[in-house]
Amino acid sequence: MIIALLFHPLLQTLATLLAGYVLWLGIQRFRALHWRHKVAFKWQVHVKLGMVALGLWLAGLIGGLALARFWWHSFLVTGTHGKMALIMLPLLLFGIISGLYMNRRRKKRTLLPLLHGSNNLLLLILALYQAYTGCWVFSVYVLGN
Repeated sequence: MIIALLFHPLLQTLATLLAGYVLWLGIQRFRALHWRHKVAFKWQVHVKLGMVALGLWLAGLIGGLALARFWWHSFLVTGTHGKMALIMLPLLLFGIISGLYMNRRRKKRTLLPLLHGSNNLLLLILALYQAYTGCWVFSVYVLGN
């Protein structure tokens, strides 16, 4: 049982670390757009890894709900951890949709990239909070402490 329940936090940890790197790449874009710094922006790396990170978070959200339903017969038995995941859902969708839109329709913009970056920074902060609450969930519901 514990092996199956370890997959979710390991996958989400990977997604969060990846999102941290994607944030660093996005900061380079922010510097170029808003501070007029001459910096290289690895657009395609940012897009591809950003989609992977957001996709993994989304898969983790769905997988976490499924695990809770399967193991504990309820969707939100994990309290704040599960509820925060649902709060993250529209933010995840906005991050994915806005990222795909900007990648497919490339042009000079300032507002949408700022909204996209702010949204995804908030997602990263919430993911770190999810890691904190997830440790509690693992301790109480899996290890029984």
